[in-house]
Amino acid sequence: MSGRKETVLDLAKFIDKGVQVKLTGGRQVTGTLKGYDQLLNLVLDEAIESLRDPDDPLKTTDQTRRLGLIICRGTAVMLVSPTDGTDEIANPFIQPDGV
Repeated sequence: MSGRKETVLDLAKFIDKGVQVKLTGGRQVTGTLKGYDQLLNLVLDEAIESLRDPDDPLKTTDQTRRLGLIICRGTAVMLVSPTDGTDEIANPFIQPDGV
């Protein structure tokens, strides 16, 4: 066995690239990854938060809010994904009404 553990998440390849971060509590932030540490604390520049629907907190709206340079605390980070090469699609598992 090797003495060095390989990490599952290699954020080094996302430095200075756009990432989308989902946080606990439903917040969603998009920005440029500038840095991170072993606790998954993330530094995002030019961050933009997608605002949630006041009637349904699980849904995001088209409204956004500019945050600038922020730090996302690692304990709140649920998902980190690149913004390049991803597209949003309709949920294929939602049943049409009346079925």
